[in-house]
Amino acid sequence: MIYEFGIVVIRTKSKVIIVANTVWYLANFRLNLAIALIKAGYQVTMVAPPGDDSKKLVAAGICFIPVVMDNKGTNPVADMCLLWRLYALLSRERPAVFLGYTIKPNIYGGLACRMLKIPSIHNISGLGTAFINDSWVTRLVRLLYRVGLDKATKIFFQNPDDLSLFEKFQLVDSSRTERLPGSGVDTHWFAPTTLSESMDSCFCFLLFGRLLWDKGVGEYVEAARQLRGEGKEVEFQLLGFLDVENRSSIPRSIVEKWEVEGVVRYLGNSDDVRRVIAQADCVVLPSYREGTPRSLLEAASMAKPIITTDSVGCRETIVDEVTGFLCKTRDADDLASKMLKMMDLTNKERLAMGQCGREKMIQEFDEKIVIDRYLSVVEKSV
Repeated sequence: MIYEFGIVVIRTKSKVIIVANTVWYLANFRLNLAIALIKAGYQVTMVAPPGDDSKKLVAAGICFIPVVMDNKGTNPVADMCLLWRLYALLSRERPAVFLGYTIKPNIYGGLACRMLKIPSIHNISGLGTAFINDSWVTRLVRLLYRVGLDKATKIFFQNPDDLSLFEKFQLVDSSRTERLPGSGVDTHWFAPTTLSESMDSCFCFLLFGRLLWDKGVGEYVEAARQLRGEGKEVEFQLLGFLDVENRSSIPRSIVEKWEVEGVVRYLGNSDDVRRVIAQADCVVLPSYREGTPRSLLEAASMAKPIITTDSVGCRETIVDEVTGFLCKTRDADDLASKMLKMMDLTNKERLAMGQCGREKMIQEFDEKIVIDRYLSVVEKSV
């Protein structure tokens, strides 16, 4: 806002609004994109339920607007209230373009943009296994996606399986879809460090992320029991949030029992996982289904070999036998065998495997690839 001849003249740059279901997601996965948009001359506003991570956004010069959102609920009244809140917010802010992430912002943000004729760009970051089931709930979700994304400018997918699924059910117009390498990874920030080897004499496996059953944490713990039962000198670590709002979340009491049993070591959660990754010998994620798992991208970027499942979203992050090992989904026995195979490698072989993984991240999954694509699509949309 400036003054000319005593008259207030408002001169604004194009505004971009970014919406997700948690402010933690925005601060950890989309902050660098927001900063890149600001550097390109856009005004950026981020929207999510309130949380402490909003301080990171404000410190970066980003306007944050809190909005009430029942992330996991299926109450239609609550969802209609969310649609109204997003409609009112977008009507007031009048952005040049809307960027939607996670399920409800994609669906109800897309509907609000459709009503207000605001260009919208959506990112499908992963689908739950229930999405494939043939029930009235999943049929309703598909209908909502079809209506919410019908007028979208662009719909990004993080893996080919999710894109194929949306095309199979005719939820999107293929001409407006595109695949991105997940959220990407900052390969400069997640780089190999001088702590590249475990500080303890025993071998160390690490699983980090939201501690959910769907992430294969149960199989990880069972595989740990098997290897410990064989007398192996090995530590199994867990790092991540407990008590999250998710039907698949693992109760804190269960994790405490595992610790008492001595099968795993729980490290709590951390805003900077690099040191923990650096001290691990191998990072494991036996997930049932993902968009593109950020934990594996970060680990591979730090030149750590990985073990993950041959499942949607996970298999794209690895070259089996080259950057790590693939194991069967929901199979603790196979996971244990792949862990043992990793331990049997020489340190030189594991370092070479990790380096191949880092090269894959730089070539295919660097965050700059994602940001550059977003900047291009936003520029064409305003």
